[in-house]
Amino acid sequence: MYNMATMKINVDELLWLALKEDITSEDLTTNAIMREDKLGEAQLICKQDGIIAGLQVFERVFHLLDENTKVTFQCKDGDFVKNGTLLATVTGDIRTILTGERVALNYLQRMSGIATHTRKLVDLLGDGKTKLLDTRKTTPNMRIFEKYAVKVGGGTNHRYNLSDGILIKDNHIGAAGSIQKAVEMAKEYAPFVRKIEVEVESLEQVQEALDAGADIIMLDNMDNDTMKQAVQLIAGRAETECSGNVTAERVQAILETGVDYVSCGALTHSSPIMDVSLKNLHSI
Repeated sequence: MYNMATMKINVDELLWLALKEDITSEDLTTNAIMREDKLGEAQLICKQDGIIAGLQVFERVFHLLDENTKVTFQCKDGDFVKNGTLLATVTGDIRTILTGERVALNYLQRMSGIATHTRKLVDLLGDGKTKLLDTRKTTPNMRIFEKYAVKVGGGTNHRYNLSDGILIKDNHIGAAGSIQKAVEMAKEYAPFVRKIEVEVESLEQVQEALDAGADIIMLDNMDNDTMKQAVQLIAGRAETECSGNVTAERVQAILETGVDYVSCGALTHSSPIMDVSLKNLHSI
């Protein structure tokens, strides 16, 4: 859950950018039909089953426009909500409610869709050792919201950005000349507290990564049988991560390979939104 300091430091600027994108000078329609302040109320209603995420972000959009806006929630992030559920009531200047509605809903729908998709995969993985990870395949300027939504859905965040960890991928290996050389240079450059992860595509590369002393080995786009052999070859000497073509239909087979982590870019780049609406606006 965001605290107010986190909101102000990391979130407010992004929310302002979204609002400025939607309001270049004024809300022409609202200003045409609402010429003065009028207190009003609207209901936030869920229109499909799923995991709700982003309620604080929804609220913050309205507070940035008018700090006197009040949002009264009937649920919290991470709750399973059903079609027709009243999620919250928004009370304030009708002009503020109308102007902030779309931006606030865009965040809430997107984040709730990600949380819902994440929870489905987490449930399929069960309570064993294998954890679900997100990736950096996020919408530009939406990463903090999308990765938060993954956590709300029960997933685990991989590195937040390029400054957050070392992940040596195929092009890094090509630039360095070999896995061995890439790992050597990473160990020489990076603080000793940083783990080093290496992406591999074959059993031969698995062995090279092991010999180089990689902490985590990402098994990229391997078929299930090869991945199982890779996990057996690694034998606990490094943590293992499965990446590529992770679908609900494939989860059980992935579990049987014994990998420690499953990373899924689709959590943030392909999750459908959850339908949520602000309805029944009226003056009070």
